[in-house]
Amino acid sequence: MERYYFDWAATAIPAENIANCVNNTAFVPFGNPSSIHTEGKAARQALKDARHRCAQVLGVQPQEIYFTSGGTESNIIVLFSLLTKPRRFADSDPQQKTNKSAVFLYSAAEHPSIRENVTSLEHLGIPCASIGVEKDGRVSEAKMEKALEKNPNTRMAGIMAVNNETGAINDIKALSAAIRKKQNSAIHIHCDAVQALGKIKLDLYDWGIDSASFSAHKIGGCRGTGLLWLKSPITPLFRGGDQEKKIRPGTENTQGAINLAESLENHIQTETSGYKETEPAFQAAKRMKTLIESLQKTGLFTSIPADREAEDGRFSPWILQCAFKNNNGTIIPGEVMVRALDEKGFAVSTGSACSSADKKRPILEAMGLDKELSLGGIRISQGYSTTMEEINLLADTITALLITL
Repeated sequence: MERYYFDWAATAIPAENIANCVNNTAFVPFGNPSSIHTEGKAARQALKDARHRCAQVLGVQPQEIYFTSGGTESNIIVLFSLLTKPRRFADSDPQQKTNKSAVFLYSAAEHPSIRENVTSLEHLGIPCASIGVEKDGRVSEAKMEKALEKNPNTRMAGIMAVNNETGAINDIKALSAAIRKKQNSAIHIHCDAVQALGKIKLDLYDWGIDSASFSAHKIGGCRGTGLLWLKSPITPLFRGGDQEKKIRPGTENTQGAINLAESLENHIQTETSGYKETEPAFQAAKRMKTLIESLQKTGLFTSIPADREAEDGRFSPWILQCAFKNNNGTIIPGEVMVRALDEKGFAVSTGSACSSADKKRPILEAMGLDKELSLGGIRISQGYSTTMEEINLLADTITALLITL
């Protein structure tokens, strides 16, 4: 059976030239970049070159780039740096404990690598609070300002650029401005930009943030490689070596760094001011419009949120969250749709691959969806090699399935 891949938000199909880069061991110096011999120097130079290449694509300075194992680790490095700061809250300050002001604010629709680490932070004495989202899944300036007023001791805020389940795009620049207006530069603003990379216009300096996380495998690179951008160095919680200027200790993954640089250059077109709109993004929008309009004709399709239009600037055209009813008007469980489509050769998902074993849908629930609709949601995500023919085949297959389910 021919297979059709529509789970790009989980991981991208590797580009052929990127895969060749990974598999060609002769292309990558094998020495330890920290060694002072010739082999080590070659690896160190390769790592330096990869850092410069990544910085050029992202429109930032090379010294602001730190290689990690992926978006999750990049997020965690920033979050747990809160534990290295002088703590005048919680147990050490009765007044702070009484008013329950949070130190870390995070969007209620964040990725599990942010949302689930809140529990660990709280166990270690870092008060946290979520920022509510609107029905479209985005954080509004009003929601942000309300959270800041309620939590005057906030030191860090985490807001993702593009939601990994719904494709909702947050206006990071406007939200950063709202934070600075309330707290000036005292709050560290971190952005999970994993799903934004190569998908939307991105300018880290213009956004007014302090750090951002990225992952190679979302743009066709290898797994286990990521990037953390820091406008200014932070004090990390974990130590162990001088690698990556002590931000991420441990022997560097030279091969992964080179692969990430190749992936960035392969998928992202740049100009001196950063990203520019690309032809792939334009074509993705056309395909998404076709898909949504085709599914709407069934009369059994519900986009999530319900007011998402076929062409909608609030959402990334690369990701669609939706649900379906059967002819009796009952919401079809998302897992049923995923299995049925898989049997027909189509790969889709119910949500984040990082929480695939969890039947709860916290992001959708944060948007105000009832449990039945939340559990009926499936995520359809396309990529750089998706074709209009595949989109039409998917729409036709879903239409046919709805008659039988």
